[in-house]
Amino acid sequence: MAECGRGGAAGGALPTAPGPALGAQGALKAGAGEGGGGHGRARGDSGGVSNGDCSLGAAGDEARPGPHRGPRGHGAAPAPAPSPASCALPRDGRQGGLPRRSSIIKDGTKQKRERKKTVSFSSMPTEKKISRASDCINSMVEGSELKKLRSNSRIYHRYFLLDADMQSLRWEPSKKDSEKAKIDIKSIKEVRTGKNTDIFRSNGISDQISEDCAFSVIYGENYESLDLVANSADVANIWVTGLRYLISYGKHTLDMLESSQDNMRTSWVSQLFSEIDVDNLGHVTLCNAVQSIRNLNPGLKISKIELKFKELHKSKDKAGTDVTKEEFVEVFHELCTRPEIYFLLVQFSSNKEYLDTKDLMMFLEAEQGVAHINEEISLEIIHQYEPSTEGQEKGCLSIDGFTNYLMSPECYIFDPEHKKVCQDMKQPLSHYFINSSHNTYLIEDQFRGPSDITGYIRALKMGCRSVELDVWDGPDNEPVIYTGHTMTSQIVFRSVIDVINKYAFFASEYPLILCLENHCSIKQQKVMVQHMKKILGDKLYTTSPNVEESYLPSPDVLKGKILIKAKKLSSSCSGGEGDVTDEDEGAEMSQRMGRESAEQPPNNVPVRRFQLCKELSELVSICKSVQFKEFQVSFQVQKYWEVCSFNEVLASKYANENPGDFVNYNKRFLARVFPSPMRIDSSNMNPQDFWKCGCQIVAMNFQTPGLMMDLNIGWFRQNGNCGYVLRPAIMREEVSFFSANTKDSVPGVSPQLLHIKIISGQNFPKPKGSGAKGDVVDPYVYVEIHGIPADCAEQRTKTVCQNGDTPIFDESFEFQINLPELAMVRFVVLDDDYIGDEFIGQYTIPFECLQTGYRHVPLQSLTGEVLAHASLFVHVAITNRRGGGKPHKRGLSVRKGKKSREYASLRTLWIKTVDEVFKNAQPPIRDATDLRENMQNAVVSFKELCGLSSVANLMQCMLAVSPRFLGPDNSPLVVLNLSEPYPTMELQGIVPEVLKRIVTTYNTMIQSLKALIEHADTVYEKIVHCQKAAMEFHEHLHSIGTKEGLKERKLQKAVESFTWNITILKDTFRGTDTG
Repeated sequence: MAECGRGGAAGGALPTAPGPALGAQGALKAGAGEGGGGHGRARGDSGGVSNGDCSLGAAGDEARPGPHRGPRGHGAAPAPAPSPASCALPRDGRQGGLPRRSSIIKDGTKQKRERKKTVSFSSMPTEKKISRASDCINSMVEGSELKKLRSNSRIYHRYFLLDADMQSLRWEPSKKDSEKAKIDIKSIKEVRTGKNTDIFRSNGISDQISEDCAFSVIYGENYESLDLVANSADVANIWVTGLRYLISYGKHTLDMLESSQDNMRTSWVSQLFSEIDVDNLGHVTLCNAVQSIRNLNPGLKISKIELKFKELHKSKDKAGTDVTKEEFVEVFHELCTRPEIYFLLVQFSSNKEYLDTKDLMMFLEAEQGVAHINEEISLEIIHQYEPSTEGQEKGCLSIDGFTNYLMSPECYIFDPEHKKVCQDMKQPLSHYFINSSHNTYLIEDQFRGPSDITGYIRALKMGCRSVELDVWDGPDNEPVIYTGHTMTSQIVFRSVIDVINKYAFFASEYPLILCLENHCSIKQQKVMVQHMKKILGDKLYTTSPNVEESYLPSPDVLKGKILIKAKKLSSSCSGGEGDVTDEDEGAEMSQRMGRESAEQPPNNVPVRRFQLCKELSELVSICKSVQFKEFQVSFQVQKYWEVCSFNEVLASKYANENPGDFVNYNKRFLARVFPSPMRIDSSNMNPQDFWKCGCQIVAMNFQTPGLMMDLNIGWFRQNGNCGYVLRPAIMREEVSFFSANTKDSVPGVSPQLLHIKIISGQNFPKPKGSGAKGDVVDPYVYVEIHGIPADCAEQRTKTVCQNGDTPIFDESFEFQINLPELAMVRFVVLDDDYIGDEFIGQYTIPFECLQTGYRHVPLQSLTGEVLAHASLFVHVAITNRRGGGKPHKRGLSVRKGKKSREYASLRTLWIKTVDEVFKNAQPPIRDATDLRENMQNAVVSFKELCGLSSVANLMQCMLAVSPRFLGPDNSPLVVLNLSEPYPTMELQGIVPEVLKRIVTTYNTMIQSLKALIEHADTVYEKIVHCQKAAMEFHEHLHSIGTKEGLKERKLQKAVESFTWNITILKDTFRGTDTG
């Protein structure tokens, strides 16, 4: 059996003989099995992705930009997760961090003071877990080693601690007087997470610093910044949370933490204890205590809960196993508090231990992107998810209620809008990808495997809309289905038609295509017709195609209909039967099985012919099977109702050599791609290799799980799992330029930046069949992007040692998505092992179905079942980006002046009259680009001054800076003038210089937005006028080019340049996004 990749079962590469490169990009390593090679990585192989901890990496380590930062607490959402120790090997002075030059790094670790141990978030039972703000304050009083950054690119290792009276933040050693090496808490204006100050942005080594470990303390009247880097994201979270509490409550912080509101949770847990202490004894049995906590958190292992109680008893030298109320409350807090969610809660709670309705509204609107939110909706959420009666009555969402909400289906990563049919279903059938099965009757391999009707039931229940029937003469004049020339078993044709009739529209009301591979005699063909007519009845679509039309009917028109794809007699055939060519996939496989070497090209299978009866031919209407010859011939003579089937190897050849022609061919005609006959083990090809060319019917072996089926299943979820997915507009429009193999941005499509932060995991099961390490799991996560070659990429987190229950990853990745409509994101969780990494779970989702904000990803098993309670907690943000290049060098975070600005270039056709039209389009294209770029640059400048990254939205910006607009006496320093159509900021009296810059930058942004709004229509009309003028030449472009003296290749190039230019004109105003 082939080795399992990250996808699990074998597949992807052809089993024996050399074949096409099935992976869309080398980085995905599709040749190593369907999973792309991850499942066999040695522990030490990083796969080109850093898996170290949050400390400064060695030279060459890539920085990992962080995701979208939240609004509350002066504008920064948490880097929300404490993280266990990394499994990375210790780094010595030469390998770890920067070169050890004393002139650059001042190392305080060798000074006289012995460092105190910092708080750890490891899941080991004996270590303390952060579950409340007081834990953070206590840790800060103990102190931590942090790295202090200066504008001259120097880094100083210093020991930071909070004074016991909580009035000052100090650090040592320092050349300054001890009274100067401190910051008064009351002078702190805000605490920012991430690299969001001028020093971080301009520092020469900023790229080597993890976004999740960086934070800044903004203090003093001039808004100076103390820029710090923690050794891990958990330490950074402790300081950010603690400092924000101190800013809000000062020396009364601990008093506030012990207030009645903090006791709301304790009161609720105490009440739970009372419910199981029915005899009011003040203690309960260990069994009852364990079961009660398990009921509240079903993902917890009973053994882990028991161990926690036993350890608590041992620490107190307590005899017996009975559990008191205080012990019950303590263990509940320890096991049922997810620190990463706690850190998130306090960012939006105005530094309280709960969210009120307004806090929740802010979180939903600014972070989760929920539109039209109000207090009533917030209250409904609180009533639904808050477990305590007190919280429901007061309209407060505790950490437990917030956790319940974030783990509910409402906060899953999959957009619920896509759970129902949400795409236009009135386009021609050729404009959709169609969920398709290959040799549907097989439930194992292609050569010796059994045939069974359950194959059809499974496929149809999964939303498959194209199934295959390989029909042969059977005994007793009853046709049978099996793969000819092989040893596969047989099933009766009539039974299959019965099953199809029963389940055809079980999962979808849209048309079902029966791909009939007919090898029967005339006599049994007539039996086939009788069965189909009798059983399927009026579900059969037999209406003749309208020769006046140019495209197939739509799925909407064909609802509830079954289409027969098969050979059809010529209209000139007058008899009761006729001669047609045979399509025999089984014969091809049989020939390959018996061939010792590939002496013939894969498509030189001898053409055979057979007799077809007229009755069966008449059942075929708009899916007539014909043999493909070449693209230019098809463009001229093929009818829109004729369908060609392509062997995987042939289809790959066309995809690589004629990608543009293949895309254009599929705009009008249906193309079916079936697996190579070399795949006798029923492995699957990569469907993306053919979807990128527009092939609608990519037939998959549904019986074989793994990466390729994960992609297929995930892809067809996006339209209510109805089996039809509308192709990208650029692959449907009659005049558009698209090459399937592009390795850069796609003309006519706005690239997107996908920011994903893997925060934590929950309840990872032990991989099946793995027993070498006992119950120990060392998980890590791969994030894979599947799509056109320009989009294919993968990144992995570090390995978290010995923690499959609550691993913290806290790692951020950024991907450029050039064709979002064809991209998918796949999360794969693996168990790191020296012998070979084991598959734990995966989840595959189309890019278009991603919900932004904080989301849970429900993991699925190798065979597609949901893993109970197993999930990833992630943050997702999507930003717009223009142009190509590497994500870390280009994008919204990089402002481009006019001199360095890139304008869309139109190609010369060398047809004078047409070139003149396109020449007139250049000025409005430049105007449109300037309007858009000026606005986007102004938005980026404003975000930076607000202390936020380019991922933030404008609402978060306003929330971040609004506290600065009030003076010490709460008088306004800045007011918003709403009397004009465009709101401007106005200063009130003397204000700090930094506030002046914010106001100026905001007003510049508003002016650029005003210019865009007021001039966009005029510029757009000019571009549309040029586009319409150019399209007048489209129909006669060949003849015009010929008259201009263009021949063959130059004429073809002129046509290609014409479609490129039209595509550019359509794209000019797409994708403008302010955030």
